[in-house]
Amino acid sequence: MNHPELDMSAVVERLETLHVELIEESQSSSGARDTVMLDQTAVGRLSRMDAMQGQAMAKAEEERRQLALRRIQSALTRIERGEYGECIECGEWISKKRLEWDPLALKCIDCAE
Repeated sequence: MNHPELDMSAVVERLETLHVELIEESQSSSGARDTVMLDQTAVGRLSRMDAMQGQAMAKAEEERRQLALRRIQSALTRIERGEYGECIECGEWISKKRLEWDPLALKCIDCAE
């Protein structure tokens, strides 16, 4: 049984919206993750270093997005199984406010500490 205090259709809608937003962000930032050209005649050393740092930051952000996408899929799977809202450690219900704040939460506040 999913969390009894939550409107599951609203949770699913929120998760699907978040999924679409993350996919769009990923697509729009793909250029920032491209290989940095190291043409010394066109770009100075510091500019290349800045570009490489920007690329590394864009790649790290993409990794965070991909993790969030996996967590969204996991939450949708838990909803299908009727397990959404149960703490994965103690089995108690995660508080409604915690799930409203973070619908991807896996643990209750006590187990998360």
